[in-house]
Amino acid sequence: MATSSTDSDYDTQTYQNMATFKRYFHSFIGNGQVSDILLWRNTRLSASILLVVTAVWSLFEVYEYNFVSLVCHVAIGAMLIIYITYTMAKYTQWDLPDFEEITIPESMFKWLYRKTNRLLLKFYYTASGEDLVRFLSIMATLWMISVIGSHFTSLNLIYLCFLCVGTLPALYVRHESEVDYLVRKGIIDMKRLLEQLNYNILSKIPRGQVKEHKLN
Repeated sequence: MATSSTDSDYDTQTYQNMATFKRYFHSFIGNGQVSDILLWRNTRLSASILLVVTAVWSLFEVYEYNFVSLVCHVAIGAMLIIYITYTMAKYTQWDLPDFEEITIPESMFKWLYRKTNRLLLKFYYTASGEDLVRFLSIMATLWMISVIGSHFTSLNLIYLCFLCVGTLPALYVRHESEVDYLVRKGIIDMKRLLEQLNYNILSKIPRGQVKEHKLN
């Protein structure tokens, strides 16, 4: 009966954690253009970004192209295109865009600012150890990433992270029920393992008594 009660408690808490994760996931993704790209709602734009990043990665990693040379060549090409376009516009009736309109939208920086602050708050809460399971799981994840990163170059690791960010959210949304089942089962198994570790090893470690010092 105790085991059944414990399993029921684990299942209830796991459902609550999964619901919290879903809420945070959809809140982080949002409903704007970034969400359309990450979830592949705009298939052409998402595929174009993936192809461009893959081409840049191939230039640096496969063909060993120099970063400074690439930046200079891209700048030279862009300047030539703009120069030719504006020179031909003098002899034609082309309507050229205003320079002041070619800017990065301010909303993009606001979105990045909000997400960074949220990520920092979650990091502070996790590092405080209030949720021991989350703390240990994040520590284990960071350790695994550090081990994986030691076998890859920085560029390969960044490209791998980009592939994960660009594909995993869309795959999760499409196969949400299957992923939730596997994650829920893994969380329950991990909690059982931590409880056994605490009962069989940590609880048997002798601890000294804390003495109270009286102030005169």
